[in-house]
Amino acid sequence: MSVIGARIVYFTPFAVSVPLKMKIVTVLGARPQFIKAATVSRALAHAGIAETIIHTGQHFDANMSDVFFREMDIPKPHYHLEISGLSHGAMTGRMLEKVEDLLRSEKPDTVLVYGDTNSTLAGALAAAKLRIPLAHVEAGLRSFNLNMPEEINRILTDRMSSILFCPTATAVKNLEREGFREFGSSIHLTGDVMYDALKYYQTKAIASSTILKQHDLKAGAFVLATIHRAENTDDPRHLASIVAALNTINQETAVVVPLHPRTKQHLKNAGIKTSFTLLDPVGYFDMLSLLKHCTMVLTDSGGLQKEAYLSGKFCLTLRNETEWVELVKAGANVLVGTNEKKITGTFRKNKKKVVRVKPIYGNGHAAEKIVKRLARG
Repeated sequence: MSVIGARIVYFTPFAVSVPLKMKIVTVLGARPQFIKAATVSRALAHAGIAETIIHTGQHFDANMSDVFFREMDIPKPHYHLEISGLSHGAMTGRMLEKVEDLLRSEKPDTVLVYGDTNSTLAGALAAAKLRIPLAHVEAGLRSFNLNMPEEINRILTDRMSSILFCPTATAVKNLEREGFREFGSSIHLTGDVMYDALKYYQTKAIASSTILKQHDLKAGAFVLATIHRAENTDDPRHLASIVAALNTINQETAVVVPLHPRTKQHLKNAGIKTSFTLLDPVGYFDMLSLLKHCTMVLTDSGGLQKEAYLSGKFCLTLRNETEWVELVKAGANVLVGTNEKKITGTFRKNKKKVVRVKPIYGNGHAAEKIVKRLARG
């Protein structure tokens, strides 16, 4: 059963004892973090906790950033650092310098970070250097592939965090296996805030999105795909193989790809030709509409793997590992890597696959649980 189409669920004020003039500084900068922050920021406001948002600028394109704040009613960032388009080291270093200066002046009680981006690591390092308590939403995820920049970011951020908010029981077990119970960290199983967001926004999104009409897409007649991971986009062989598979699938079922700006540039540089439908990056509402109306998802995105599952859609993950192992165990996700034949073969084998959604990511109240813990200081 898909959760898409269910009634919209609104947060209501909940009883939280908040220290006088408590302040949280949130550091974010990438699309998935805007979605996660929308739920927690709303819960913080309902609890009467002051929040200052620092946007690093890691995702600077209007379709990768501004649209999320507008659609999801996320409070406008108090600071926008406009740091993007650099190497991992240079980007993280500049973010660290700027965030550290702002934390010195803001003097928050806690710094809150999300996920596994360079913005996450920069915020974590700045907080740790200044000895400000750090809280990490989406803690404990592991792909066990240290070639992924995201894996390094999430491991280091977890180690520096005072409070670890885990979306799944597997994430908790990962931290326990790594000895976090001995580090003095506070570990909490909250469920996934992206499930909160999907439940809250889905009805409005489906009603307001015109993405299908704009691009003449027929509901139930297209596959949704995204490609953005560095290990796929930065290696011309991997990128060419994925595109070749999508070109082949497109001959059987229309393929729609909202294209990340960096992926677009890599395709151009490598001279790789596409025959499927390319879209500019889309906002959250349009993505929820595409998810509802597609037949299957092919992606290297961690967040979209979950959103596909919660939307009742089977997913082929264009990687050799995933942080979301529950999806593989549930039979809703298959790891296909970048091999053209494996991608196309697995697609054909699972074209009629039915996904039955179970509550493996909590009950849709993760943000409330997070805020109640933050309020304790």
